[in-house]
Amino acid sequence: MASPLTAVLCALIGTAFWSVLGYAISRHLLPRALALGAAPVIGWAAFSAATLPILMLIGFSLPAFAILAVLGLVVACGLSLWRPLRPLADTASVERGGILALLLALALALVVALVPALALLPKYSAAGVHLAAPIFDHSKIAIIDAMTRQGLPPVNPVFGPSGAGEVAYYYLWHFSAAELALPPKASGWEADIALTGFTAFASLCLMMAVAVWLSKRAGAAILVVLLAGSASMRDALSFVFGNHTLEPFLNEPTGFAGWLFQSAWVPQHLMSASCTVTAMLLVTFYVQRQKRADTLAHELASMVTLALIVAAGFESSAFVGGVTFAMAALAAAPLLLNAIESKRRVPVTLGLALAAFLALCIAAPSIHDQFAAVAARHDASPIIVQPFEVLGEMVPSALRRILDLAAYWLILLPLEFPATFIAGALALVALVRNADNGPKRTLVQSLGALAAAGLVVSWLLASTVGDNNDLALRAVLPAAIVLIATAAAGLFAARGHALRIAIAVTALGGLVLSLPESAAMIASNVRGDPAADAAVFAQTPELWSAVRRHAGPKARVANNPLFLSDLTPWPGNMSWALLANRNSCFAGRELAIAFASLPRERREAINARFIRVFAGQPMPEDVGELAAKSGCDVVVLVPQDGAWNNDPFAASADYRLAESCENRWRIYVRSR
Repeated sequence: MASPLTAVLCALIGTAFWSVLGYAISRHLLPRALALGAAPVIGWAAFSAATLPILMLIGFSLPAFAILAVLGLVVACGLSLWRPLRPLADTASVERGGILALLLALALALVVALVPALALLPKYSAAGVHLAAPIFDHSKIAIIDAMTRQGLPPVNPVFGPSGAGEVAYYYLWHFSAAELALPPKASGWEADIALTGFTAFASLCLMMAVAVWLSKRAGAAILVVLLAGSASMRDALSFVFGNHTLEPFLNEPTGFAGWLFQSAWVPQHLMSASCTVTAMLLVTFYVQRQKRADTLAHELASMVTLALIVAAGFESSAFVGGVTFAMAALAAAPLLLNAIESKRRVPVTLGLALAAFLALCIAAPSIHDQFAAVAARHDASPIIVQPFEVLGEMVPSALRRILDLAAYWLILLPLEFPATFIAGALALVALVRNADNGPKRTLVQSLGALAAAGLVVSWLLASTVGDNNDLALRAVLPAAIVLIATAAAGLFAARGHALRIAIAVTALGGLVLSLPESAAMIASNVRGDPAADAAVFAQTPELWSAVRRHAGPKARVANNPLFLSDLTPWPGNMSWALLANRNSCFAGRELAIAFASLPRERREAINARFIRVFAGQPMPEDVGELAAKSGCDVVVLVPQDGAWNNDPFAASADYRLAESCENRWRIYVRSR
């Protein structure tokens, strides 16, 4: 099982390294307050996006990574000695005594960042080992283990016929977790926990910096942390009006949620959203530098840094850093061009074009893989125009989809973002109105364009690749970050007593109404969910240790895709994903949707075959096809499988028994 101490060690290593490197870079490109807050994101994005192609070429190993890490520290030292250009005066100097408020905010951010990390830890009790629901989306830990074990490019860990090739996924976040795992020789599970906590902390630091810079008040940083802890007000309404009050009128919750929820479930998308916000900061201050000419070195540093941030955003989430950021860039382009001095418009535009070209070059392999994966699935279109479904069966079906267009803005967003949607929107208007022409006004407008793009994409577009509309669920994240930061800033910076009261009432009132769901979410993440298979799961480390004795680092293992399926809300092969540290020849339908570029019909047929075999009800050709077509080198049976008492492998010429432990496991290896 994952060790909390090892996870903490990984988190400390990553936070220290990426923050130092990030600040060495950001101090040349941003005012000090923003440079400090954006440092963890910039350091992570720049290092991860730069080292991925290098390690692809020279090999992914501890010595190679150590050399690049040392070079990163050398670069950080060099940049620290290099005199900053100081593109703009730091207008965000806070009030006297603000340092204490900032330290308190930082301490609170560390505590809040622990919440998503704690959700991923194993929970021990007399009944066995429990897991919290967010671990379901962290089955991608198998990618981390595959990279640390087999290097780059990452093999497909969940599907393994001959010619399966590389994993088709935007895996930069998981690659950085594999880097983090190398020095302390941590497991993929431990590195995932550490990087999840770091991602939450980096996102909070970024939001705090934006709020403080916009408001000139250190107290805005504390408010950011409080607002980040808000959730939906569904539980509050159910408490007041009774359970199941909303379900007939509205659809059930789908995962369309705010920062607290998504930081535990999908940290890779959250990091991508943080990259999009950081890119907007860099662009804003690049187009509004002081009149004096930039040195060529500063110009190149700006372009390369921006390119790495944008590429890292896409390589962590095609939905957030790709589709959503592209929409935001188009919306913000006229505002940014208007902010450039006329005599600098041509060179600045050329500089931004160069940064875009560099970002495309860096992300080109990932872009190619994404298009290839879509083509292999034979889907008509991976993205379609389809308004977000808000209303439920109480509303007549003839009107439901039309009314959904307005219900998204008038019902769903205030319901799911009660503390930040209205308050953040009011604050955006107030901050634009109050700001003079200059960097602050341009920044608020750019962030507003990013927030609008995220909300509109979630409103009107849908992804068809999986069972869920992941595009809509994740595209909202940049908007969630922006609304948290601007709501906190607006509470302090808005001019006009009535407007400030309106922001305060909606933000703090919404925060109070969200507390029941926030508390329930945190309690569930810390406690875990009871499961009948908790006792069996506690014993599976021994099972997978035995499997590794017979399965080499490149071998592929077959086990029941439905083994211990009640550990998570949806059936997933979590025991394999968390503990096996070996590739699977087919890890189950849910994982295949994300990782295997298969047409739907073929995926369902393969899934049905594996379920039949491990249920002990195979067709005559099934076992042979596991060996010949699915590439299963090792097979493991356990008493929970129907095949335990009706073993189709015992008489098979394709497999021989390698190890048997009474009432625990049978391990078969492929006959050569």
